[in-house]
Amino acid sequence: MKLSGSYQINLEKQKVWEALNNPDILQKSIPGCEEFKKISDTEFSAKATNKIGPFNASFTGSIELKDLNPPHSYKITGSGDSPVGFANGEATVTLEEFETGTKLNYVVEANVGGKIAQVGSRLIDMTAKKMADVFFGKFSELISSKQEQNQDIENKADQKLRKSGASNKTYIFISVIIIILILLYFFN
Repeated sequence: MKLSGSYQINLEKQKVWEALNNPDILQKSIPGCEEFKKISDTEFSAKATNKIGPFNASFTGSIELKDLNPPHSYKITGSGDSPVGFANGEATVTLEEFETGTKLNYVVEANVGGKIAQVGSRLIDMTAKKMADVFFGKFSELISSKQEQNQDIENKADQKLRKSGASNKTYIFISVIIIILILLYFFN
């Protein structure tokens, strides 16, 4: 099975790359992910449960990042086992600057076997496409909202700084007046 697609993310390429390598964001993006552990800089283990046709499949597997070309591209390889079958494959992810942000392109090649393979390639293809859409949609949403939260925090800090700047000017003005009044009192 082969899938491909692309997503427009309104963030600079470096920030998208950092998010693609962040285990917390990846765990929240993977449909049905219950556990996502970092083993090394390029290796992870994961556990996820998803419905594929009539089966509720709990997969435990490993993920490895290869052919790293920061912040432009990498390849993700993975395999997982379940009581109802197995899955393995690889995805090539590329990032390119595009209009107001980054265009994330992916190509996935996967193999499925065991009982889940018996539900038919059409259903598996539809499920895989849906899961890819959920993953990249959730990923885009998470990193976009994180960026918005960071901008909100920066904006609030700027506003506070401007207000404190105005307050400081007021305090300086009042202090100067008080000093002038004290000097006038002592010299009169």
